[in-house]
Amino acid sequence: MANLTLSVDERLVKQARIRAIQEGTSLSAKVREWLSDYVQQDLPAEPDAIPRLPTGGRGGFQPGVDPRSNRSMFDVMDAADQKLQS
Repeated sequence: MANLTLSVDERLVKQARIRAIQEGTSLSAKVREWLSDYVQQDLPAEPDAIPRLPTGGRGGFQPGVDPRSNRSMFDVMDAADQKLQS
């Protein structure tokens, strides 16, 4: 674990330590929690479900789906998504 040096008003640190103790934790733990939340806020949310591509039942794509074409793949995923929403 890395050490981090911060410049913070002494009164603020004292108040924060008291509050952390009242919450049954430490100021270091609260700073770690805050930094973790700060970093996580910009990460994209995980999708609810990863759409499954329709297959021909034997491990290959359905006829007409070109795996080399993004448009073809997106069309299939959009159709599968619309089917789930119905």
